[in-house]
Amino acid sequence: MGRIVLLATGGTIASRTSAQGRRVSVGAAELLRSALEVDGLGATVVETRDVSATAGFAVDVPGALALVRTVRAAVNEADGVVVTHGTDTLEEVAFLLALAHAGRAPVVVTGAQRPFDDPAPDGPRNLSAALRWAASPASAGSGVMIAFADAILPAIGVRKTHALALDAFSAPDRGPSGHVDEAGVRHHHFASPPGPLLTSDLVDLPRVEVVAQYLGCDGSQVGRAVQAGARGLVVAAFGAGNATPGTVRACLQALETGTPVIVAGRTGAGAVTGLYAGGGADLAEAGAIFAGDLSPWQARLLLAVALAPEPETPDVEAVAWRCRTWLRAAGAIAAED
Repeated sequence: MGRIVLLATGGTIASRTSAQGRRVSVGAAELLRSALEVDGLGATVVETRDVSATAGFAVDVPGALALVRTVRAAVNEADGVVVTHGTDTLEEVAFLLALAHAGRAPVVVTGAQRPFDDPAPDGPRNLSAALRWAASPASAGSGVMIAFADAILPAIGVRKTHALALDAFSAPDRGPSGHVDEAGVRHHHFASPPGPLLTSDLVDLPRVEVVAQYLGCDGSQVGRAVQAGARGLVVAAFGAGNATPGTVRACLQALETGTPVIVAGRTGAGAVTGLYAGGGADLAEAGAIFAGDLSPWQARLLLAVALAPEPETPDVEAVAWRCRTWLRAAGAIAAED
């Protein structure tokens, strides 16, 4: 008989509609009852815990790190852990959990696009799928996954790709690791988790700013971010990893003065790599880290966690080594780059 811990943190899945808008008002026990009406779990025991009652857009880094600590403790005492969360920051929080995950117990994060009191809510079915995946013995060792719209997606490389549709999440370069529906729990494939990069109980992360690329971007935001206290930078790059000439010049200067730079794609799919002279190739030559298929928002967390052990003036090469080693283990970049 397996044991699952269900951690409720708020989000649309736990919201009801009021005259002022949607508000979180549903606890873990009620969420579990709604999921069990979709499909039972046999002899599996589910322990419910209310962790917080926060809308996804209101989650901050200290709150996400507190959830990491809560999940880490739950993993050590259960056969699987399920987390309900708001969808606005779900891809980031799930990735942070993946950065900290160790052990065989699966962790599954889920949520909903429609509130609990909607005439046709999607939350109960999503939660049922998450619980069934976590309870499946074959899911041991699958790491951190997201259950949404019958699909089981890896937390690493996942993105929210639709604002309102029920199938709001996808992992464009990885695809579903499984499905849970009327046909049962089906395990297609999943890679071994890369192992934890976040191993200590942090209460906050170093400041890392995202520098967006757009037509006419002059790179001045790089200097402003560093002056404001950013210890690392993420370039949300064009195409396969390019930036405007002004941004490239500013990033090269940042790298020279000890500020790590990580490059991620703004396109929504595909891996970044340094191909073009004057753009990505120059950044790669100067030591910028290329984040493979991670979104800029996941790359930001990766760099922040890699910076956490460093003093105020980081060892840029050591930070890059931590990032690239983890990215290789996660299958985000080639084994040898």
